[in-house]
Amino acid sequence: MKRYLISGAIIASIIVSGSCKEKTPKVLTQEVVFKKEGELSLKKLATDSTIARLNIEIADDEYRTQTGLMYRKSMKDDQAMLFIFEDEIPRAFYMKNTQFAIDIIFINSDRKVVNIQKNAQPLDLTPLPSEGPAQYVLEVNAGLSDTWTLGTGDSVAW
Repeated sequence: MKRYLISGAIIASIIVSGSCKEKTPKVLTQEVVFKKEGELSLKKLATDSTIARLNIEIADDEYRTQTGLMYRKSMKDDQAMLFIFEDEIPRAFYMKNTQFAIDIIFINSDRKVVNIQKNAQPLDLTPLPSEGPAQYVLEVNAGLSDTWTLGTGDSVAW
C-alpha cells in the first residue's frame, strides 16, 4: 500500500509540474492603428489665432500612458496623442518602441505650452524632460511644432 501511495505522489507531482510550465508571451503582430477620440486646437499666444486642428487619441490610464505611440509605424500630420495625467509635475518621456520621430509638447494645467522636445528620435531611451510642471503631453509628428511656430505660452484646447 505504501508503494502505491509513493507512486501516486510521484505521478501527481509530474502532472502538476508539467502543467505549470511558463507560457510563451504573446508577441504583437499587428500594427496599432489610430483611433480618434477627440479634437484639439492649438492657438498662438500673441494673436489668439488657431494654428492647427488635430484629431486626437487619448492616453488617460496607466496602460495607455505607458504604451503611447509604441508599436506604430507612422501617424498622419492631422493626428496626435494626448496624454492626460491627474497631477501637474515635471515629466520626462522617452522613445522606447516608438518607430518614428515626434515632437513632444509639454502642457501645464492651464493648458499652456511649457516646452517642446523637438525631433525625438525613434527607439531612443534618453529621457526627454519638461522644463517645468506639466499635466498634459501632446505627441505629434516631428517638425510640426516648427511648421506651426508653436512655442512656450501658446495654448491648447480640446
